[in-house]
Amino acid sequence: MPLVPARTSRRRALMGAGAVLVLLAGLLVWLRPFGEPEVTGDLTFSTGVRTGVYHRYGQLLEQELAQDLPGVKVRLETSEGSQQNLQRVAAGEADFTVATADAVSKYRLDGKPGATRLRGVARLYDDYVQLVVPAGSPVQSARDLRGKRVAVGQDGSGVRLIADRLLSAAKLNPTRDITAVPIGIDTMPAELEAGRIDAFFWSGGLPTSAVRELSERFEIRLVQLGDLVEALQGSGSPARYYRAAVMPQDAYARARNTSSVSTLAVPNLLVTREDTGERLTEQFTRTVILSRDRIGHEVHAAQLVDLRTAIYTDPLDLHEGARRYYRSVKP
Repeated sequence: MPLVPARTSRRRALMGAGAVLVLLAGLLVWLRPFGEPEVTGDLTFSTGVRTGVYHRYGQLLEQELAQDLPGVKVRLETSEGSQQNLQRVAAGEADFTVATADAVSKYRLDGKPGATRLRGVARLYDDYVQLVVPAGSPVQSARDLRGKRVAVGQDGSGVRLIADRLLSAAKLNPTRDITAVPIGIDTMPAELEAGRIDAFFWSGGLPTSAVRELSERFEIRLVQLGDLVEALQGSGSPARYYRAAVMPQDAYARARNTSSVSTLAVPNLLVTREDTGERLTEQFTRTVILSRDRIGHEVHAAQLVDLRTAIYTDPLDLHEGARRYYRSVKP
C-alpha cells in the first residue's frame, strides 16, 4: 500500500475538521430556536361558561399546548365571560384569556384596575350576536321585547354588555322595559324550552353548540338584529368594534329560519399582561396560529384565525413576545 506523506495527511485532516466545523455551525444556526432552555411553570387560562365556545376552544388549545410546551402545566378556569376574564388577567389571577374587543375597550375606558397592563396576543375570530326565541314567537326584532322575560347574560359577561347596548339602541330600558334574567348560555336553552323566558341574547362563534343542540330538540328561530347596527355604532367608542354581519341559514340547520339572518359581529382577542414572559408568549402565540386547522375541526369559528389579521389587537398593544413570533414568520 502506498504511503501518504505526513504533510498531505495533516492537510486532509485539517480540511476534514474544517468541513465538520462548518456543518456544525450550520446546524447550530438551524437549531438555535430549539436549543433554548425549555419553558416551564404553571399557566392559567380563563375561558368562559362550560357550554360556550370560549371554554371548548380553551380545552382544545390546552391539548395543543401540552405537546408544544410539555414543561408548562396549563389550568383552565371557567368564567362568566369577557368582563370577568379581563379582571382576572389584569389582577394576575390568570395569564391568558379571550375577550371581545368592545369589552376590552370598555374596561380600559372605565379605568378598571390593571387596565394599562393588558396586552394583545392575537385577534382570533368574530362573535355573532344571536337573539333566540321559540319558533312561534311574535318577536321580529329587539324592539318587540318590551314586557318580555329576556335572558341577557351574567353580570360579568360580554353578552350582558352587548344585550344592554342593543336594548338601548332599540329604545328599550334594560332595567324597566323588560324582565332581565341574568343567566348564561349554560342555562338559557333549558329556560327557553321550559317557557320560563321568552328570549335570550347570546354572543358567540358559529355555531354555538348549546344553541345548535337546543334547535335539535325544540323549535327555535333567530331574530334579525341588523336594523340596530347603525344606531349601535353611533352610541359610543366601544361600539365601533361592532360590524354588520350575516348568519347563514345553515349555521343552525334545524332553526325555523327561511333565510340568512342579519346581525352584528365583534372580534375576539387573545389577551395577556405586559409582564407575561416573552418566550412563553411567543411560543403560546405560535401554538395558537399553527393549531388553527386542528382546533377548527371541532370549533368551526377557530378556522377564521388568520396570520394576516391576528396582529390587529386594537384597542390593545401587542405583547412583545407575540410581536417576536409574527416577525419570525413575516414573509
